[in-house]
Amino acid sequence: MGIDPGLRFTGWGIISLDGNHIKHNANGVIKTRSEDSLSNRLLELYSNITEVIAEFKPNEASIENTFVNKNALSSLKLGHARGAIMVAVANQNVICSEYAPNLIKKTIVGQGHADKSQVALMVSVLLSIKNLGSGDASDALAIAITHAHHRTSNLSKVLQNDR
Repeated sequence: MGIDPGLRFTGWGIISLDGNHIKHNANGVIKTRSEDSLSNRLLELYSNITEVIAEFKPNEASIENTFVNKNALSSLKLGHARGAIMVAVANQNVICSEYAPNLIKKTIVGQGHADKSQVALMVSVLLSIKNLGSGDASDALAIAITHAHHRTSNLSKVLQNDR
């Protein structure tokens, strides 16, 4: 499961692996209302992520790391959203890994400074999907693919070292 956190829009994506083949299972976006209180918006994120996990039962989750924005308040709100989401994931006993935005872009596109449209295009190619919907869902799938790639790369290194 990949999660692109945000207070207004949080994208999520579920993939599965069959050998080296990545399969798209589902994706979506959780939207919170800006007129609601911060605590209610965080509860909305927590509840919705919990529902997604209950429905799809992912073995692992991955989330984008926070980057510090020029607007300190925006960074703080993003941190709150990530916290609510990560607690929801942990409360469902799902391991959660974190990835830097540049690593996600480099894994998916081949360069760390790719734009959203380049990431979306590569995600659609990798998953053989024509319309991914929102950029948030596409980003979440990119995070899931990044996790799958690095997870299997790290596992093969561990297995080689055990020999």
